[in-house]
Amino acid sequence: MMNTILAKADKAAVEKAAALLAAGQIVAIPTETVYGIAASALNGAAVKKIFEAKGRPQDNPLIVHIDRLEMLKGLVATVPEKALALAAAFWPGPLTIILPRGPKVADEVCAGLDTVAIRMPSHPVARAVIAASGLPLAAPSANRSGGPSPTTAADVLADMEGRLPLILDGGSCGVGVESTVITLAGQTPVLLRPGFVTKEQLEQVLGCPVELAGAVLHQLKEGETARSPGMKYKHYAPKAHVTILRGDLDAYRAYVSGHAGPGVWALCFDGEGEGLPVPSVSYGAREDDASQARELFSALRRLDEQGAERVYARCPHIGGVGLAVYNRLVRAAAFEVVEL
Repeated sequence: MMNTILAKADKAAVEKAAALLAAGQIVAIPTETVYGIAASALNGAAVKKIFEAKGRPQDNPLIVHIDRLEMLKGLVATVPEKALALAAAFWPGPLTIILPRGPKVADEVCAGLDTVAIRMPSHPVARAVIAASGLPLAAPSANRSGGPSPTTAADVLADMEGRLPLILDGGSCGVGVESTVITLAGQTPVLLRPGFVTKEQLEQVLGCPVELAGAVLHQLKEGETARSPGMKYKHYAPKAHVTILRGDLDAYRAYVSGHAGPGVWALCFDGEGEGLPVPSVSYGAREDDASQARELFSALRRLDEQGAERVYARCPHIGGVGLAVYNRLVRAAAFEVVEL
């Protein structure tokens, strides 16, 4: 175990982070989506430290973060017109594009795949660290593997104290769920992980249909390779057993009332906890998918803090940004959904 410093992300702290990254160390940084553990994407030994700190399976690929298009040289084999169109529309921002990998990226980043995932974050601290280090940064979420992703520096410290030398505190993350992931490595664009950039927005820019990977809403098939982060079976999960209840509010209340007991909690939308026979945590407004995305992971962490053992969750709208919320929640629930 090492001493972990939690530092406000000022100029001195950014320079310290850059120096640590150049020396092959790992650092936690904020992005607009969630906090990430960063290492040089060119240094395989440094990238291995990410997997060790997270307890992350080695077959789960990482996303490389850049701050300018010129950094793509050597990281990817080709930059197709579709990628340039998406970059012009959504970078900097919460979109990851998967392309055929180039020779510079460390093998450990790609988890044995012939592709690499790239994004350009919009968070000023993430961009400052990339610029100061001059390095493309591999950076998955800064939590223990399988648990809820961190959206504050305090979340990172709770999971990672003693596992890395420095956490930069850049405030709460504005988006709250990980980036949208689209692959352009095949004949047809495929959405592998939904996020704040929606399928409809991608199709509008590309001018063609975007296929939705089966693993967005369902488990990976037996022997199927995870082509993107976030495709594993159980992910983003609190310690409690989570069940999603799909139906209207009256049916939800009736079901929870019939299953009330010690250790039972409700995960619902703002204002819906009143009248429930169990304690509740809310995760955003029912008609506001963006607020649900922003608040979901912190709500799951609060349930752990409260000692919840079984959680009955309101089902979000499955479309637009709501698709991203449902994708994270259904994995937290290990795909346990009850139709009311």
